[in-house]
Amino acid sequence: MSEVYVGMDVHSKWSPFVIQRAEGSILSRGQVPTSVEGYAAMKAQHGLAPGTKVGLESGVMAFYAARILQDLDLEPVVIDAHEVRLKASRPRQKSDRRDAFEICDGLRRDIYRTIIHVPTCPIVQLRETLAQRRHFVRVATAEVNATKHILRSTGLGKLCRPMQGERSWQILLEQLSEPVRSRVELHHQVWRAAGNQVEVLEKSLIKQSAHFTDDFFRLQTVPGVGPIVALTVIAAFSDVRRFASAKQASSYAGLVPTTNQSGDRDWHGHITRRGSTELRAMLVEAAHHTCRKSHPLNPYFTKLCAKRGYKMTVVAIAHRLCRVLYAMLRDQVDFDITKLAIEVGPFEQKVVKPYRLRRKPAA
Repeated sequence: MSEVYVGMDVHSKWSPFVIQRAEGSILSRGQVPTSVEGYAAMKAQHGLAPGTKVGLESGVMAFYAARILQDLDLEPVVIDAHEVRLKASRPRQKSDRRDAFEICDGLRRDIYRTIIHVPTCPIVQLRETLAQRRHFVRVATAEVNATKHILRSTGLGKLCRPMQGERSWQILLEQLSEPVRSRVELHHQVWRAAGNQVEVLEKSLIKQSAHFTDDFFRLQTVPGVGPIVALTVIAAFSDVRRFASAKQASSYAGLVPTTNQSGDRDWHGHITRRGSTELRAMLVEAAHHTCRKSHPLNPYFTKLCAKRGYKMTVVAIAHRLCRVLYAMLRDQVDFDITKLAIEVGPFEQKVVKPYRLRRKPAA
């Protein structure tokens, strides 16, 4: 059988499809149930060979359908829905059957450029677990903030303190009287429940890291990068070979500056904040560690912080960390400080100041 292409418009119950030959003639069209059995029946009925490209429009059901097609030895190609609509030959005539044809015909003519990566099952599971952990961490943080709001609104703002453990909560509750104590206790119970779920999910993450053992320990050779940051980088990048360069990887994390260049005007603004929000947040969290003098990236931090300030420096260091971590995954190497143009000390620096505050005489 000659090469064929398949286009599908996936919905929760039914998936209209179109099958075209390489020269453009339609071999078949119809709809099948959105299930393993329905897709398997379509493959068997039309004799689709392993590796046949199946075009899908990005959406809620796209990854679910793509994983089914992968298990059937077909090659799913998930295309950005906005590009499908822009390049449609009849953009004002939208229907499920028409969308399936537009996807199939565009895939056959190779006109689509925004192809969405389909992660493997371990990566999908890792992303879901990280998302659940992130949710419960935010719940715990919200309860702490709500408690501090209660204390400030009742004139007890002096009791606000970092509440990162059970002991801190117990000390706070002992200092409160009714009815404030009962109000704070409600938030304490929710905070404790969220913390228990975080512990369960972190244990699950450690088990899942067995699928990425080499990369998991390799990324942690970078100072300031712990298990959660390492797993977030692995989950976000998935397959580093899909990025042509470190610049593309940092752009995926949304850490590159916006640009507006035209003629003599060349303006660079804040970072794009596109791509993986969680990856960007974890890289920024790891970048805060560079303010320590023991960190190998501290010379970059110190020099840039004096010029641009702390916040902008942390974002710039996060950008550099993103490129370093990408290179480590791409080349399968551990962190090497010699590639950072940094000399290893110790170094001593003598500072001579012409002025200082007058010291008070001893009593």
